[in-house]
Amino acid sequence: MATTIDTHGGATARRRRGALGLLAWLCGVVFFLPVAWMVLTSLHSESDAATNPPSIGAPLTLQGYKEFFGASTGVSPWPPLINSFSASLMSTLLVLLLSIPAAYALSIKPVRKWSDAMFFFLSTKMLPAVAGLLPIYLIAKNAGLLDNVALLVILYTSMNLPIAVWMMRSFLAEVPVEILEAASIDGAGLPTVLARIVAPVVAPGIAATSLICFIFSWNELLFARVLTGVVAGTAPVFLTGFVTSQGLFLAKVCAAAVCISLPVLIAGFAAQDKLVQGLSLGAVK
Repeated sequence: MATTIDTHGGATARRRRGALGLLAWLCGVVFFLPVAWMVLTSLHSESDAATNPPSIGAPLTLQGYKEFFGASTGVSPWPPLINSFSASLMSTLLVLLLSIPAAYALSIKPVRKWSDAMFFFLSTKMLPAVAGLLPIYLIAKNAGLLDNVALLVILYTSMNLPIAVWMMRSFLAEVPVEILEAASIDGAGLPTVLARIVAPVVAPGIAATSLICFIFSWNELLFARVLTGVVAGTAPVFLTGFVTSQGLFLAKVCAAAVCISLPVLIAGFAAQDKLVQGLSLGAVK
């Protein structure tokens, strides 16, 4: 009887794991379908891309990508791409330099009422971005920072810093205190502890935080659209330029979206092992 029950229980567990695996695959396919559809549409002509329903078996062409790189207009996408990369990379580095010491103070060396400080960081994300757009515009105008990449770096750093502090605090809370105490006994100062002890231990968490902050900065459109013009325009702003009130633009927009998404996809693929480790750090005690 016991053997029968164990066999039945094992079969039930296997069926449950199989059902969960199938559900995971279905969710993956559902999330991947829009991306696949975008790539396929980018390889169609404008007339085929505009059909309703879209023509799946239409001839493939690279005309949309040629238009993205300025085949007919002569407008190069490289300056906006460089602006986005510069603003995203510099803001991500600043966020890490500021969030790691702050998270260290709130986790390993907790300050008084650290929970209030964490709530304050989180409360800065409760205000809709559009509500602060006009004051930021006026400040940037008076400071002469309109259409300047430096302004985007400052904004992206301030926007991503609360998220980074929350993430890094959860990662740093998993660092064994004994290691830090041993380093202090050996005479290591705070910069040495952060650079040579804490950073290697929480490297997956740093990678996950960096990638998320980079993605948020790369995809930001509202402030870049309003606060930049010709010189500091970013890739998302350049993408919206293909949307016009006249003519067909769907294939060009899809081609531009594919090209603009590639840097983030490449970064995510290159750091996928660190990303998974970082996002799961502390999940299992």
